[in-house]
Amino acid sequence: MLKGAAGVGAAGLAASALASVALPAAAATRTPVRTKQGPSSENAGGEAIVVHVRDAASGEIDVFRGTTQIRLHDRDLAARLVRASR
Repeated sequence: MLKGAAGVGAAGLAASALASVALPAAAATRTPVRTKQGPSSENAGGEAIVVHVRDAASGEIDVFRGTTQIRLHDRDLAARLVRASR
């Protein structure tokens, strides 16, 4: 999907890996706003998860999985993702 995009590399992979570990904890404490309907999580098994920190200061994060996009607001998670990408 993003193989040819600039800026995708080790930092993007690290952010994706960190998100797959940190996201369940954040999801348990935050109420995500679904901006696009897609398959339920039961049907998503094994799909890649892509995380985009839209605004680190406000903690605005977009999570993409299959055809689903979820927007989270978590300043702590956004800061950890930014630190992991360096």
